[in-house]
Amino acid sequence: MFKLLSKESNIFSIPVYIGFLLLIVIVFNILNFNTNEAIIAGITFLGIALAYFCFHSIALNYQTHLPLFLYTFFIFGLYPGNLDIGIAVALLTNSFLLLLLTSTDEDTRKKSYVLVGSIVALNFIFLPTTWPMAVFVIIHVIATSPKVLLNVFRFILGVMLIAFSYFCIMFFVGFTSWNIDYFPFGKMKIITDYTELFPLIPIALMLIYAVYDHFQNYNKKSPISRYKYTFLLVFSLAQLVTIILYMNKSYEYLLLLAFPASIILSRMLKFLPKYWMQEVSVWLILISLVTFKAGTYFDLF
Repeated sequence: MFKLLSKESNIFSIPVYIGFLLLIVIVFNILNFNTNEAIIAGITFLGIALAYFCFHSIALNYQTHLPLFLYTFFIFGLYPGNLDIGIAVALLTNSFLLLLLTSTDEDTRKKSYVLVGSIVALNFIFLPTTWPMAVFVIIHVIATSPKVLLNVFRFILGVMLIAFSYFCIMFFVGFTSWNIDYFPFGKMKIITDYTELFPLIPIALMLIYAVYDHFQNYNKKSPISRYKYTFLLVFSLAQLVTIILYMNKSYEYLLLLAFPASIILSRMLKFLPKYWMQEVSVWLILISLVTFKAGTYFDLF
């Protein structure tokens, strides 16, 4: 299977995976179909489908099918069907952020910081627990921008535009009191029961090894590869903070890590020294995700 998935991919391969994704979303929502669920499913589909194009934007997949295939299986294994609208919007906004912030055109990134701020603010409105993403973007701007103060101002301006618009809309529709749900810092519930996550241990160990191997061979990477991989790791760290602090039993939060995990694992598999290691690792990832899906769907653990 690894040799099959290592064949060169192109932009025309993406509709096949998107079609399979659409089938997954329809199957999991057909039994509890209503207007609200249809809207959430539509946002989820758009966010995940857009992520397929992010693979070509971030250009760390060596143009193979492997990351696309792994991402599809991550969605299958982690998608519960009745997704919260906050997670659905977070998946969509994360895809837009990846497309904007991984652009190799400095002028494009510079002009997009207002839009990035607006996207982050919109993300917070729908899911306040994603506040680490705002911290990630600020760190990214400071670390990569030649005009830090100007671009931070652009980012804050984008945030303020959405915040002002939101408060105006809420005032005109009669919501004049502050909702305590928008203050997420008092609701941190770090998970203590890891039983249902046991099937994902092999994937977690592979991710740890992949990060270790990256830094072991850091000087062998090209500057662009190092920059984009570091971006991906910090992006993953922001998602991981949200997951650790707020996931508890809401395992759909793990979908936030599906995209970066697919790239990190696919790169690790590519550089494993033996073919049998690559093949075994691919099947171990698939079995882990299917087992986790069965465990949550049929309450096995």
